[in-house]
Parts: sequence; C-alpha cells; structure tokens
Amino acid sequence: MALLRSLNSTPLSAAPPKRAPTTKPLPPKKKVLVPIGLGTEEMEAVILSGVLRRAGADVIVASVEPRLDVEASLGTRLVADALISDCTDQIFDLIALPGGMPGSARLRDCEELRRITSRQAEERRLYGAICAAPAVVLQPWGLLKRKQMTCHPAFMDKLPSFRAVKTSTQVSGELTTSRGPGTAFEFALSLVEQLYGSDAAGEVGGSLLMHTDDGHPRKEEFNEVEWHFENIPRALIPVANGSEEIEAVILMDILRRANVNVVVASVEKSMQVITHHNTRIIADQSIGDASELTYDLIILPGGAAGTERLRKSRVIKKLLKEQKSAGRIYGAICSSPTVLQKQGLLMDKRATAHPDVISQLTGQPAEGAGVIIDGKLITCRGLGNVMDFSLAIVSKLFGHGRARSVAEGMVFEYPKS
Repeated sequence: MALLRSLNSTPLSAAPPKRAPTTKPLPPKKKVLVPIGLGTEEMEAVILSGVLRRAGADVIVASVEPRLDVEASLGTRLVADALISDCTDQIFDLIALPGGMPGSARLRDCEELRRITSRQAEERRLYGAICAAPAVVLQPWGLLKRKQMTCHPAFMDKLPSFRAVKTSTQVSGELTTSRGPGTAFEFALSLVEQLYGSDAAGEVGGSLLMHTDDGHPRKEEFNEVEWHFENIPRALIPVANGSEEIEAVILMDILRRANVNVVVASVEKSMQVITHHNTRIIADQSIGDASELTYDLIILPGGAAGTERLRKSRVIKKLLKEQKSAGRIYGAICSSPTVLQKQGLLMDKRATAHPDVISQLTGQPAEGAGVIIDGKLITCRGLGNVMDFSLAIVSKLFGHGRARSVAEGMVFEYPKS
C-alpha cells in the first residue's frame, strides 16, 4: 500500500530517471600478417601493408630472416615490425604474401611461416599471395588444391594448368591471388573488401585516387624538351618521417628497374625514417652526404607530415634551387608540389598536386591529368597515379620502349604509344 500511495502521489509530468548513455563498442581491428624476406618485392609489400592499414587493419610486417631489417629485391631496405618467430601463436584474419625473387623462395623455406599459413588455410581464414608467391610458395605447400589461382606470367607454368587463370586478381574461397606489382593495388583493395566490405574498399580506393574513369588523360605534357643523358642518370629521392611510403617505394622500385642510379636520402638525424603509415625504411645516405653530389633529377614524395619536414630542410631548399638554375629535372608528388611552390619553382609552370592542396599552387595548376610534365618539371596528383608518374620519367629518360618493357615486367597496363 505504501508503494501504491507513493506511485499515486508522483506527478504525471515527472520525468523518468535518466539512464547512462550506452556506447556501442568498436569492433576489434582485423589482424593481418605480411611476411617479408631477402629479395621480397618491395612495392608489393609496401602497397599491401599501406592499403590495409588505411582500411584500419592491424598489420604486422614480419621478417623471415634472423634480423628485422631486410633488403628487398631492388635495394630498398625495409624494417619489419617483428620476427616471424614472434607470430607463431597469433591468430590472423588475413595472411598476405608478397612476391619477388628470391623473396618468395625465402618465404617458402621458412618452416614457421609454412605452419602459420597452413593453419590459416585449414581453419578457413583468409590468405593470399601475389606475383611469384602463389607458384613458388603456396603451390609447394599444397595450399592451392581445388582453387582457381593466378600469378606472375613468368611463373604460370608452375601452376596446374586446369585451374590457373589469367585474371589480374582471382578470389577462390578463402584464397586470393594476383599477378604482380602492377596489380598490387587491386589485390590489396580486394582483400580490404573481403575484410571490411565493399563500402570500405570503395572509400579506401577513393582516398588513393584510384578512380581512373573520370575522362581525364593519364598524362599531359607542355613545353616539351628532351631529357637525354650520356651516362646512367642519377636520381635523388629525399625521405622524412611522415613521407608517403607507397609513393616513395613505387618511385624507387620503377626507376631502379629502368637502370636509374637512385639515392634515397634521409632528412632526419637517423638513417631510418618512419613513414606515414608506420612503414620503416632505411635510407642509403643522409641528406648532408647526398648533397655532395649533383643529380640529374630530384623527386619529392608526398605525405603531409613528410612534406612539411622536406619544406623545412635547408639542404633540400639549396639542392632544388641549384637544380632549377642548372636546368636539371625536378618534380614532386601529391602534397609535395607545395614545397616547390614555396620556393618559387612553379612560376609560369603547369603543375598538379593532390586535390586537397592544389588550390595552394599559384602558377598554372592543372587539375585534369594525373601526371603533368612542363619542360623539366614533372608533378603527380597522388598515390593512384604514381606508377604512371614513374613510368613517364622512364619514358622521358630512355624512351617509350623502355617504359613499356618495365610496365610489362610489373604486369601494369601501359599505353602502346
């Protein structure tokens, strides 16, 4: 009765007691293993880890060597997050194997990696491989049975012919395979879609500027001049903490494939730089030591934080000023054309940059093509255009035939003329 009297005496207009707001817990991060070894294809490893990290995955780059720093197939020195022995008891949502030789053979011969990947397949969790790795690694391990698969054209004869296909990326149940560096973005985005869904893959692809059906040409050139050298051209690629790793590594990889002498120089006090998405790269030289030489071309990678550190470097400023006054080649990718802008190196020049910063260019910004060449200046809109950008440099240095040959080796679609 006392309870009834209490209820009856409560005004009808009284507000109910407030409840504490409930917050929906965030889903756990997807855990991804990307193993690397001596001779791994650096472009594939860095695109895989970089794209998956953009999607929100917790990516562990693990070395199958007895040390963390690994020299990749074209000389880039990568520093892994862990040794493969640290990963044996962990459960992964995805294991993705980059290719390259002898990197694929080093992965194949790692017994710890074989056990981890075999368990992944047995428990029907996602796994994949690109380039040489499907044929050199997964086939000997018996992990391609009853699956359709693809790989680099040079290794197709090692796959069972009745299940091998020539598509650029092939999904068959839990297994995804792909053909080479030129299909690495597609491969990585397919894995993002399988982990997170098509909306997430579309969002990440958009952030990479991967949409190529916008009606604009891939490359435009103005004030055409020859880039001709009697000897092997020397290129400087400065890197800093926060530089965009995918842009830097694609550029290094493709120029080295074309036989350019590439020097990667750190503007930091340390030779090791930590890039935009936590890939660690060891430079060839410090920027101070590198500045003692002259370069046929100097190219700046992007990444907002890295761009700012490049802009503050007095040595970079001096090198670029000398490059321009000597009539040598210089260029920039993504956000780093703003470094050239600050130094007055884009005056009366057509240039492009990432859509977020192109309004800062006060010369003659060009928002159409992904790659713009104006005389001895070359600029690039962003990540999705860096392969075209790098091959445009190769074409200017050595001719269209060399660029096309490099593109074919990467399994990258390149114009015939």
